[in-house]
Amino acid sequence: MGSDWRVPPWVRRPAAAVIDASWRWVGRLGAIGPDDRRGRRFGAFGEGSVIAFPPGAIYNERWIRIGAHTMIGPHVSLTAGMAPGQEMVSDPVVRIGDRTLIGQGSYIVGHFCIEIGDDVQTGPYVYITDQNHTYADPDLPIGRQWPVESKVTVGSGSWLGAGVIVLPGARIGRNVAVGAGSVVVDEVPDHCVAVGVPAQVVKRYVAGEGWVATHGRAGAGTTEAGTTEAGTTEAGTTEAGTTEAGAPPADRRHNDTNGPNGTTESPAVDAAVSPDARRSTSSKRPTRETT
Repeated sequence: MGSDWRVPPWVRRPAAAVIDASWRWVGRLGAIGPDDRRGRRFGAFGEGSVIAFPPGAIYNERWIRIGAHTMIGPHVSLTAGMAPGQEMVSDPVVRIGDRTLIGQGSYIVGHFCIEIGDDVQTGPYVYITDQNHTYADPDLPIGRQWPVESKVTVGSGSWLGAGVIVLPGARIGRNVAVGAGSVVVDEVPDHCVAVGVPAQVVKRYVAGEGWVATHGRAGAGTTEAGTTEAGTTEAGTTEAGTTEAGAPPADRRHNDTNGPNGTTESPAVDAAVSPDARRSTSSKRPTRETT
């Protein structure tokens, strides 16, 4: 079609109105609620909750529980285990509380235990998982080494900014604000502000004083060495997305890797929502053929 082709205004205007109305109609019909057949697959799906259309990858819903009046945005992947039909050991694998908002394009990838509390809000494209790769054996490809699993918690009333990554073993307290793009790898106490890679506390609420800057001081959820004024480390930090020793002995491992959690590419509703150890797999889990 030539570059000089133009839709006449008297055609474009009504066509645009029809497309917009159809888009909204598909979004309303495609959303998943507690009374829908797909909603009834979940271990729990609270009253007034919704998963916006189009969803991302969702499978093994039986081990996923969603509270009441919770909104999960479009293109959000919500999974338990490696593949559809897998029998899980822990139940639930993923629990999301009441009145929580999960931003569009986010991933909640559970294998053992992820708990997201009440009244939590996330920005778009947040990634939360309780499983990670290890690199303990320098001679074996990382993809063939047993991943490690460790429980993840996000306390009630917290807010995770856009693009936040929450890794295995992270324990985010109540009413915590995590800055956009931060990577949470360990504990963040209640009533704090944490930023950076890895995320470190830069403010905390002190009774009688209000919000007080920590300046990366030890005892405020940060390490004493290698911190800057903004509370981020310059050296001696763990690699983002990995554990410090490759495989902490307290964690459990299994011989699987992250499953297919891609999102679909279908129209999104314009009411998109943006803004709670042991092995999680059974002997029936999928096996990998190595070459």
